Amino acid sequence: MPPLPSLADRPPELMDDPALDQAEHDQALTALARINWISGTASQLGRRAVRLLQTAAAADRRPVQIIDIACGGGDLTAAVARYLGTRLAQPVEIIGLDVSERAIGWARQRQAGRSGSATLTFTQADIVRDGCPPCDIAMHSLFLHHLGDDAAVALLRSMAAAADVGGVFSDLRRSRLGLLLARLGTMLLARSRVARVDGPLSVKAARTPAEYRQLLDAADLAQAQVDCTWPERVCVSWPRTEESHPC
Repeated sequence: MPPLPSLADRPPELMDDPALDQAEHDQALTALARINWISGTASQLGRRAVRLLQTAAAADRRPVQIIDIACGGGDLTAAVARYLGTRLAQPVEIIGLDVSERAIGWARQRQAGRSGSATLTFTQADIVRDGCPPCDIAMHSLFLHHLGDDAAVALLRSMAAAADVGGVFSDLRRSRLGLLLARLGTMLLARSRVARVDGPLSVKAARTPAEYRQLLDAADLAQAQVDCTWPERVCVSWPRTEESHPC
């Protein structure tokens, strides 16, 4: 794959356009939910969250509090809540945050409330500007590729400082196979014009595993584990340490 383009050289994704037609916006969220389901992202994130909680002996914390950054339409937030609800003895509170008022409105209408033993709420917030609020686990999916290196490192540091147990995220891998899967997947799984345009653009803006490792090291998260997962993604997790969570 070619080198990662600079922010100035990256064409904007249609989903980020506030003038995008509401019907197209909603259709794109529906397509993304379908792609998330096919990708198994919720179980990938959920497994690592459970592992972090068990390792940290967090079972005495009631309830477990999780922040989902850039939650979009909330389908993945709800799926992770269902996953955790069947595997954790204590109740779970998950707060989905997104800068988009339209996405939060969609999530509140379709996902907010209870999902098994988990409670779901959705709030509009600009995490890049304001930082991650305190929680046990901070997570996100398909968000880091929207950020340049400096902003990505700042986000990772904010997550590490805010999370008492650890952090986890999933994102795309920049590769020829990933680009092919994005083109085929959005063509076969989505009727959304936005998804078919933005999917390949997202892969081109994503990073290689080595580049994710560089970001993590720059954010003082040398303990983070970078796993290559289906379909041409990475899933990254790290436990809290004194270095990543200074007093």
